[in-house]
Amino acid sequence: MARLITLFTGQWADLPIQDMARKASDFGYQGLELACWGDHFEVDKALNDPNYTTEKRDLLERHDLQCRAISNHLVGQAVCDPVDERHRAIVPSHVWGDGNPAGVSERAIEEMKNTARAAQKFGVEVVNGFTGSSIWHLNYSFPPVPESMIQAGFQQFADRWNPILDVFGECGVKFALEVHPTEIAFDLYTAKQALEAIDYRPEFGFNFDPSHLLWQGIEPVEFLREFPDRIFHVHVKDAIVTLNGKTGILASHLNFGDPRRGWDFRSPGRGGVNFEEIIRTLNQIGYDGPLSVEWEDSGMDREHGAQEAVEFLKGLDFEASKVQFDAAFSD
Repeated sequence: MARLITLFTGQWADLPIQDMARKASDFGYQGLELACWGDHFEVDKALNDPNYTTEKRDLLERHDLQCRAISNHLVGQAVCDPVDERHRAIVPSHVWGDGNPAGVSERAIEEMKNTARAAQKFGVEVVNGFTGSSIWHLNYSFPPVPESMIQAGFQQFADRWNPILDVFGECGVKFALEVHPTEIAFDLYTAKQALEAIDYRPEFGFNFDPSHLLWQGIEPVEFLREFPDRIFHVHVKDAIVTLNGKTGILASHLNFGDPRRGWDFRSPGRGGVNFEEIIRTLNQIGYDGPLSVEWEDSGMDREHGAQEAVEFLKGLDFEASKVQFDAAFSD
């Protein structure tokens, strides 16, 4: 059986979950990866309202939708980041509080612990998200960055995330970091460093999203081959690099959708990601979880794109062969 095709609701959180469920079902999706913002999945209500998770499941079932993962990227970002005014727009008001950076990070840590508890109550085994990073701004080493500063950043990540992961372990839930710019792990080698910093604890793995690797010049399938037992979830998102002599890979402080950027996200199948090789590699490593469309394309209507993406995946995904193609000729 081919993998479950789901739609990540993070880019649709302006819509009520009732509308989102109906649309996703009409588009042809088999499930939703619920974002922990908007009214799609509310951590506090999941823990405090005895009917919340049952009612959420009932809503999904009425539309023939499953849920295998929830995602709390926005709060996770505030755990390790140097918190500033930007974070006020992305975290819940009870996490922001008075905006004191230390307090915001402490409350974000507690919210991520509660996310694990809410996931357990809801019956999902994976929470996708971000970690934030205290050292992302040191990526270009000037003024020269001593190695001790980098190591201190990974130590801060371990100090802040180990207590969170303790709760994930108690709840039987895994945390899948979306390897991504601005996170403690943004490529293959920093992903290794992150695993080393937390002593490879089993609750921590990755939400594989090839789009963030492609524009950095990393072959996405090499990430899968490097971490075959740490791929807890998969996002399907495309990207394209458009370097033309004027554009730059650092994108020139130009926002997504600006044609002067050197790269941008695209609807699945319309960029540079080789999804054929990704499916084959997922088969090789034994990944049988969802393929979750994270739809981001500033140049395309999102409803058109979401419908196109599910059809693209239905035609692309396939099971691994259980026999050699020439087995009929064997003795």
